[in-house]
Amino acid sequence: MSTQPVVSVSVEVPVEPGVAFTIFTDEIGRWWRPGPINWNYADRAIGMRIEPGVGGRWIEVHDEATGEGFQHGQVLVWEPGRRLVLRYEDRGHDIDGTEVALDFEAIEGGTRVTLEHRGWERLDADLAARKMQTKRWGWANILGWYQEWVNWGSPRRVRAGAGATPS
Repeated sequence: MSTQPVVSVSVEVPVEPGVAFTIFTDEIGRWWRPGPINWNYADRAIGMRIEPGVGGRWIEVHDEATGEGFQHGQVLVWEPGRRLVLRYEDRGHDIDGTEVALDFEAIEGGTRVTLEHRGWERLDADLAARKMQTKRWGWANILGWYQEWVNWGSPRRVRAGAGATPS
């Protein structure tokens, strides 16, 4: 068991892990809510995107035509239906290099999605403590948006069937 500090948040969604992963990654631009505290550059941001595969970029989209913008991170692990790990970057660059790991675990009636933001031990202890408190609240809200989208908005959920039994 690790003694390293971590921010951990979980939600449950009524789709199997492969669908939950796809909704998280492919539909992030639909469920990530716009707003001044949800973007690094709220004056320019128009969407969010994760490019598939190891090395893919996590982009806060600023230009609709090119799809380019602020690189929010990079995919370190891409295991559809199981695990996604992203290197994290933010506008202030004070917590760059931390990691956001998501696990997609089959449970009865769907999937438990657990997000862990880790790597805080690399930072000054006071900075890490402040940022962890903010991120704990922030990630809980963000996973809540994702959970709402899976439950009420995603066309993939309708196709997959509500309450699908995990494989």
